[in-house]
Amino acid sequence: MDDQSLTGLEVIIPNLHWRYSGVTATNRMIAPRLAQLLPTAWIGRDAPDGVRRMRVHDLLRLRVLPGKRPRIWHARRNNEMIVGLLLRALGWPLTLIFTSAAQRHHTWISRWLMERMDGVIATSDAASSYLKVPAQVIHHGIDTELYRPPADRKALFAASGLPGRYGIGCFGRVREQKGTDVFVDAMCRLLPRYPDFTAVIIGAVTPDQQSFQSGLRSRVDAAGLNDRIRFFGELPISEVPPWYQRVTIYAFTSRTEGFGLTLLEAMASGNALIAARAGAAEQVVIDGRTGILVPPGDVEALCTVMEPLLRDPAQAEAMGRRARDRAVDDLGVDSEARAIAAFYEKVRAEKTSQPC
Repeated sequence: MDDQSLTGLEVIIPNLHWRYSGVTATNRMIAPRLAQLLPTAWIGRDAPDGVRRMRVHDLLRLRVLPGKRPRIWHARRNNEMIVGLLLRALGWPLTLIFTSAAQRHHTWISRWLMERMDGVIATSDAASSYLKVPAQVIHHGIDTELYRPPADRKALFAASGLPGRYGIGCFGRVREQKGTDVFVDAMCRLLPRYPDFTAVIIGAVTPDQQSFQSGLRSRVDAAGLNDRIRFFGELPISEVPPWYQRVTIYAFTSRTEGFGLTLLEAMASGNALIAARAGAAEQVVIDGRTGILVPPGDVEALCTVMEPLLRDPAQAEAMGRRARDRAVDDLGVDSEARAIAAFYEKVRAEKTSQPC
């Protein structure tokens, strides 16, 4: 970045994590929209298109360059809050913002760090209820152009080469917290009765979860469903949206979740959504209309609500269309970006009005 860009810079989005995660996906979704509203730069891995890339040497130069007001440092992880605090202590002109999505009690270090932020955003009322500091609730949004229904879902699924005519998806890291086992157990029960459907599991398997996935594969093998319950592992970012377009039904099976961005990705893609009551599911899903809510970890409940959709794919397609309408009307990422930008201005105004 040149000095002129740095001087005019208003927002820095750090992405200081070694692997791609839901937080990274959220950052990548919102950053280009913020960049349309305010001069924004990204520092760290997995930078999206549409946002200027900041290097470490750019950050070092920023300390001595003039600016009309402190730049926003918008953290989403503990290490990013720590870096922001250290930079400010060493003289960088920063206003520190943190977004919390976790629906659990925070560790003492997280609480200590959040108390030192200038402003805190919670992604849901539930996430806000666990905070010990005031927070502005701003729900995640979704890019409804990137995630959108295809012109011909059946043709796309047929082109995948998978057996059957329809797909059921479950995307995200393969682990107990994400409920991958719940999905696999439900598929082992249902798919023998519905040969038109194939289940697709997409997501990374970290080294500590290899035995967990091996157990799932053993269950699939014992059910004789190796060709119809498929594990695709972690895919490049660009290959995930087309898979939402191939599947007709999406299962969100997390036992615990911060927000659960796949909820919005599936809705925007026009999938019939069956969602465990975790993360933001109860805030974004209109139960019985744009999706069906089930208790977390309940294989029986998942089977009970999914079976009518397998029996009548037209019903699933109609639910997917309603989910898409809901995403476009109420859950767009542009609304989220505008709300975040307004929060930045509110925090800056409050800091300016405070006595020295």
